[in-house]
Amino acid sequence: MTLQRQSWLKRSAWRDENATQLAEFAITLPLLIFFVVGIFDFSGAFTLKQKLTNIARDTARAAAADPATDLSSALPYSVSDAFYIFDNYLGANNINDCGIALPTAGAQALTWQSTVASSTSSPCGITFTINRGYYLPLAATSTPPTTTCTPLQPSAGATQVVATCVSIQYTYQWHFGQVASLLGRNAVLPTSISAVAVAMNEN
Repeated sequence: MTLQRQSWLKRSAWRDENATQLAEFAITLPLLIFFVVGIFDFSGAFTLKQKLTNIARDTARAAAADPATDLSSALPYSVSDAFYIFDNYLGANNINDCGIALPTAGAQALTWQSTVASSTSSPCGITFTINRGYYLPLAATSTPPTTTCTPLQPSAGATQVVATCVSIQYTYQWHFGQVASLLGRNAVLPTSISAVAVAMNEN
């Protein structure tokens, strides 16, 4: 083989970019998967949060409009009415209700709660809490309601109204953390998406 032929072969080998493109693809593919899964996961969480917020707000408004004359019973009409509105809204928004049942009296006064715990065999989990005697302070610096709908203790002289608090906690299955662990990173993400709404009682 002539010297000119050898020189031409070396130059053509350096010009061949197939191996370089393959290496670049192998490096960027995990990052591409990481970003795509992240986009789908976080957009799904954001959409679920918006839906749960709307459901909690509408449920709280419906319960707050009902009479408060039967709150001493085991399951007041306003609570069961709110629960069925909540459950129907879940179905209308294509959200699995996890087989949740009517709420029962909780540890707090005028509070009812229903929970379906998630497990490895059934990852669907949901907690529905309604407090028909939530004290809502009318102050600019008032503390927002928690997911347990625990009201603040009414203080002397403070302007407060009795309201209805509705809280929804829904288990969310993340895939982003699994992909991040493949890249050597640990992502600590919340296990559930929560929404809380408060409406002033009308009756």
